[in-house]
Amino acid sequence: MNKNRRDRALVERCKRGDREALEQLVRHYEKPIYNAAIRILGNPDDAADATQATFLKAFMRIEQFDPGYNFFSWIYRIAINESLDQGKYGKKQQPLDGSETTTSQGPEDKAEADNLFREAQDELMKLKAKYRVVIMLRHFADCNYGQISEVLQIPEKLVKSRLYSARQLMRASLLARGIH
Repeated sequence: MNKNRRDRALVERCKRGDREALEQLVRHYEKPIYNAAIRILGNPDDAADATQATFLKAFMRIEQFDPGYNFFSWIYRIAINESLDQGKYGKKQQPLDGSETTTSQGPEDKAEADNLFREAQDELMKLKAKYRVVIMLRHFADCNYGQISEVLQIPEKLVKSRLYSARQLMRASLLARGIH
């Protein structure tokens, strides 16, 4: 069974009150939702709150889900909106600490990679949300242009334009900091 059909079947079971179906959807999407939230908010505690709020809102509105769409796109849109809303209401964005990157490097290489990660994350967090979200969806969530268009409910041409602008802004910021 493909992922979309599986998700639709799980959603239908959720609508009938099946807790196991709900748990399967949470297990399957918890990590991508959290990753989206942390990339937008930059703070693990805020990202965890946004993830929890996303699932709560999604399952309170499960009856509104249109099976003609991908469940992933629908819940991802909720996650992005929830994260952006949390960011608007005064929660301070903090750079990630680089602990997410795990490689088999020596101490000097790891320190340099962690520093580069922090610098790039700092610049990412300085971008306007509309640019930060397209970078996060494309490069961290591995979404294609069509998926980003569906999640953000904007034309694919606008996705490409925002992504280009976001990359140019990131590049200019990193170059200004001496990072090539």
